[in-house]
Amino acid sequence: MREVVVQLFGVFSELDHRRELSVRVNGENIVDLRRALRELLLERFPRFRAGLVDYSVFADEKRVLRDSEPLPADGRVAILPPVSGG
Repeated sequence: MREVVVQLFGVFSELDHRRELSVRVNGENIVDLRRALRELLLERFPRFRAGLVDYSVFADEKRVLRDSEPLPADGRVAILPPVSGG
C-alpha cells in the first residue's frame, strides 16, 4: 500500500479546503490511483460525482500521465477534470 497526495483542480478543489487529498493506493500505476480515488470519493463524498475521475487526467509537474505509467516517485500528482468552453 502506498500513500499518494492528489492536488485538486477544477470541481475537485471543492472537496477539501487545502485542495489536496491523501489517497492510499494498492498498486504502482496511475490506473491503480484512479481506482483508489474513485473508491475514496464514493466513501467520503457520496454526493460528489465520483465517475468524473474516469474522464479526468493525472499529471506530475511536467506532463500528463497515462494509466499504464508508474506513480511518480515523489508521491504527488494533480487531477485535472475535463473542461469545456467557448
